[in-house]
Parts: sequence; structure tokens; C-alpha cells
Amino acid sequence: MDSGARSLRSLGRDDGLDVPRDEDGPVFREPWEAQAFALALSLHERGVFSWQEWTAALGEEIKKAQAAGDPDTGETYYHHWLAALERLVAAKGLADAQSLARTRDAWQRACERTPHGIPIALQPEDFGE
Repeated sequence: MDSGARSLRSLGRDDGLDVPRDEDGPVFREPWEAQAFALALSLHERGVFSWQEWTAALGEEIKKAQAAGDPDTGETYYHHWLAALERLVAAKGLADAQSLARTRDAWQRACERTPHGIPIALQPEDFGE
């Protein structure tokens, strides 16, 4: 394998699921991407959705983004994961779309007020109350 290529190597799981890795370990651009990946695996393992449901939802989100002009360079891939997760969580009744949007907006406000290098912490005012 050439050093620039990414491969899928198992993390010792016996369920056939692999984490994207390179020679340095798991490959994610940002911590939230790893968290979205882990959340999808965890929700599947708990029976919230099947892999068929997951792949259908993710595929639909990717197609929707491409139709809207996403250049499909790989940089937005986990944005599609997050959109698929939000959709499935709402469809399964774990959270409604309004609560998800409210929390997403709160995180955006928290990000905007937090200086670079400082951990982001949600505050009650981030929820616009």
C-alpha cells in the first residue's frame, strides 16, 4: 500500500465493520467526524436502525447534496453522515426535528462565542431562551 493511500483495517471487531485508518490510526479530519462515526455504529448496535436503513439514508443525503452542487471531494462526507443520523433519529422518534435544529443552532452559537483553542461548552443562553 502506498503511504498516501487510506485503507480499511479492523480494530479487532468481529462484526465485519472497519474504521477508516492510515498508518497513524483512525482517519478523521475533525473530532466530530469520529463522534458521528461512533454514534452511527452505536445506534446500529443498539438496534435503532439496520445497516440497510443506514446505507439508504446516507445514500439519499449524498445524492441530495450532489444535486444541490456538493463537489463530492470527500471534505463534506461526514456532513452527510450527520444529516443521515439526524434524519434517522427523528424518524425513529428518538428526537424530533425541532429539537435537533434547536440543539444544532445552540452549538453554532457556542462555537461563535468560544475563542479558538478553548473547549466549546453549551450554555443556557446558547439555546436562545
